Amino acid sequence: MAIDRSVVEKAASLARIALTPQEVERFTGQLSVVLEAVKRLGEVDTEKVSPTASVLPVANVMRDDVARPGLTPDEVFANVPRGGRDGEFFRVQQALEERP
Repeated sequence: MAIDRSVVEKAASLARIALTPQEVERFTGQLSVVLEAVKRLGEVDTEKVSPTASVLPVANVMRDDVARPGLTPDEVFANVPRGGRDGEFFRVQQALEERP
């Protein structure tokens, strides 16, 4: 399926992309090639091919979810900078505060 310049110009307009006349010409040819390839794929007999999400064999690589003990509060706060702890909480700068 060949497309013409007006289709490329319309698509560029909808996407708010400014194209030079040379780019319109180049993309017209390139998009025609892409659409032709898609058309050829539609002609392939896939009657005996089962639907698949990937042509590569996929195996579950997840490990079993095993509960483990967490860190103690002292371990959590071990690397907090000086003044960064307020009891059981982290002390942080306000998000909107300007840095000195």
